[in-house]
Amino acid sequence: MINCIAVDDEPLALELIKNYISKIPYLNLVTTCDNAFDAMEEMQKHSIDLLLIDIQMPELTGLQFISSLEKKPLAIIITAYKEFALESFDLDVVDYLVKPVPLDRFIKACNRAKDRHELLTIKPSSPSIKVMDHIFVHVDYSQVKLKFEDILWLKGYGDYIKFYLKNAPQPLVVRMSFKEVETLLPLDQFIRIHKSYAVAISEITSIRKNSVFIGELEFSVGEAYRGNVAKLLN
Repeated sequence: MINCIAVDDEPLALELIKNYISKIPYLNLVTTCDNAFDAMEEMQKHSIDLLLIDIQMPELTGLQFISSLEKKPLAIIITAYKEFALESFDLDVVDYLVKPVPLDRFIKACNRAKDRHELLTIKPSSPSIKVMDHIFVHVDYSQVKLKFEDILWLKGYGDYIKFYLKNAPQPLVVRMSFKEVETLLPLDQFIRIHKSYAVAISEITSIRKNSVFIGELEFSVGEAYRGNVAKLLN
């Protein structure tokens, strides 16, 4: 069950969100608020997994509220304004919905939140839990499903990651740090070999001295990561 909170200063909009949430079996609406400060107080009392929030509200906007949170839950923006989409995705929101929101679009956004929540909470060591085989990443204004089996290697630069994929002529560029992506990729399928590179273990064709090869592509192994490769050989 995903515990959620809905925040909107418009009573009719808040009622509609409550009605939509009641139709989704895996959502548990903990409470609703009409301003960010009340939401902040409620989130200190309850464990919240998902925040559904408007942008334009008195005193503190939805985006300012999300930015202020030290421990951020998953978030879905529900607003009448289109122009804040890029800024919202920079905060790693799950989805951006523009009012009036049809039910099917709301359900789609919640399904994305459910996928992200399962990815963050699964325990791969438990045989009773099915391990996820994909992640969703932000590309432009969309959430793109990325299967682990399609990833050949990754290159990081600044706040971005390039995913080099099978049968794709161009890499997929995602705003994400290497620290973030390492928490999402399964450790038994990918290996960090450099501060800027990680490769799919199944795609490695050979290892020579301080280099790892995928076919004819050669990747230098950073000094700090040679232990990772040594463990792989053992």
